[in-house]
Amino acid sequence: MIEAESTIDDSRITTFGRLFEANAKLSHLLARDLVREFDLPLSWYGVLLHVGRSPGGIRPIGELISATAFTTGGVTRLVDRMERAGLVERRPCPSDRRVMYVGLTESGRALLEKASAVHAQSIQRYLIDRLEPREVPELERLLQKLV
Repeated sequence: MIEAESTIDDSRITTFGRLFEANAKLSHLLARDLVREFDLPLSWYGVLLHVGRSPGGIRPIGELISATAFTTGGVTRLVDRMERAGLVERRPCPSDRRVMYVGLTESGRALLEKASAVHAQSIQRYLIDRLEPREVPELERLLQKLV
């Protein structure tokens, strides 16, 4: 009797596992550099970046939920801590009082600029430098396709 290949050896599971492991390793390395340089958690940097890249430098709190993969309560607590640290501030929406925006403070904008320089260097060191130059656009294309 010929034994069928076990589903645990399925190449699709292996491929996803590699993607998951690469993400975990890169996230760890990138987070470590931000914490070492600025005592800035990667999750805080992500919020600063999302808000800083938004039109007008503000973003509805609700949009941060999908952008960060946190729960509603998680984003609220995260924004609370960042607000206490003086990096962001809540701003009411002028046209809908049910909507609250998050904006960067001057300190938040300054930290985002400095942290982004370190983050870009870390991405270069841990990701870009490990690939062949022709692989970088291919990786970007594939990731965009998945997103």
